[in-house]
Amino acid sequence: MTHSTKRDSWGSKWGFILACIGSAVGMGNIWLFPARVSKYGGATFLIPYLIFVVIIGSTGVIGEMSFGRATRSGPIHAFGAATKMRFGTEKPGKLLGLIPVLGSLALAIGYSVVTGWIFKYTAEALTGTLSAMEGLDAFGAHFDATAAGNMPWQLVGMAVTIAIMAFGVGRGIEKANKIMTPLFFLLFVGLAVYLVTLPGSAAGYQYIFVLKPEGLLDPMVWVYALGQAFFSLSIAGNGTLIYGSYLSEDSDVPADARMVALFDTVAAVLAALVIIPAMAVAGQQLDKSGPGLMFIFLPNVLRDIPGGGLILIVFFLAVVFAALTSLINLFEAPTATLQELFHLKRPVAVAIIGAIGIGVGLVIAPIVSNWMDVCSIYICPLGALLAAVMFFWVCGKDYVLEQVNLARTKPLGGWFYPMAKYVFCGVTLVVLILGAVVDGGIG
Repeated sequence: MTHSTKRDSWGSKWGFILACIGSAVGMGNIWLFPARVSKYGGATFLIPYLIFVVIIGSTGVIGEMSFGRATRSGPIHAFGAATKMRFGTEKPGKLLGLIPVLGSLALAIGYSVVTGWIFKYTAEALTGTLSAMEGLDAFGAHFDATAAGNMPWQLVGMAVTIAIMAFGVGRGIEKANKIMTPLFFLLFVGLAVYLVTLPGSAAGYQYIFVLKPEGLLDPMVWVYALGQAFFSLSIAGNGTLIYGSYLSEDSDVPADARMVALFDTVAAVLAALVIIPAMAVAGQQLDKSGPGLMFIFLPNVLRDIPGGGLILIVFFLAVVFAALTSLINLFEAPTATLQELFHLKRPVAVAIIGAIGIGVGLVIAPIVSNWMDVCSIYICPLGALLAAVMFFWVCGKDYVLEQVNLARTKPLGGWFYPMAKYVFCGVTLVVLILGAVVDGGIG
């Protein structure tokens, strides 16, 4: 069931883990998680969120990594191998495998527009342009102008992404993540430590960690915690699967999956520990999420607190690293798929996907918000559900347990397979249905 093309591979265990962490740490951690924590009551939101992280991290993340490694391929050939194993034909699996690949490409294209905004704001933080602005109206007008047309910085973001990917998995993606992922954490830890010293920040910490038990009875707290955990862990049937396909057979996938889930959660909490206390220092209520939080409300708040100019630089540098590592992961599935289907050399496949990304990205830039909603609410959960069904239902129990337990001295407990087959697949189906019926999605 392995795919017989020579594949690139990770140079080290930590290179793979850092790349997976980098792919999972994205805008959801930064512009959505703190707002959800604030809106739904601090620890009252954290408890269901952590429960869902444990469920998804110990089933879905392990499944996608193992599926990729088992088939040594991306979603198209992996799904095809699954249906061939069960039904004797690859065709239906390969057709279904197109969904997560195209979803990954579509999401990457939308993400490239946002990454362009982040590059522009980072440059403006470095030059002092951002800290010179005054008031929400000024920041709002500036963001509207950026969203309306930001071609040069969008091209810069894509150029950096393409350059890193062209070097390959070991020499490009792995090395870039070994630098950018630790720097992201280092910069955010620095911000969090600095904010502790500012008067008024205590109210922010108090808010994050105070539990209101009655809030746990609100079904929407659980709905949004589920969506947040699902999207934060980068489960979509493409990125984690494709990164897993570059793993060697002596990798302990469940242990690696635990590390990814842990550090992704740490990143989300770190973002909350920076953003919520910063709002408290400025006497603001955090009631916004999405792009407005990061590009309008936060810069307006950060510039007003002591050392604001420097804080803006550190913040946007960290966000650039988070955006790039996620963008690289999203573009990897379509790139690897081109290599597999047409036996192209990596630089050629990267150039083709990069050209598509630039061309479509410039066209959809004015409607990127709606574009991202469609991708995240419908396509990503569908890709995740398909990957889960293919691996846990179509491949069958014996094969699944053989793959997830490769290189483990102690096999996973008897809980794993039923939890993955029924609970995780059920949770994924719930995310897909709720995303469609809840206004604005749940991610």
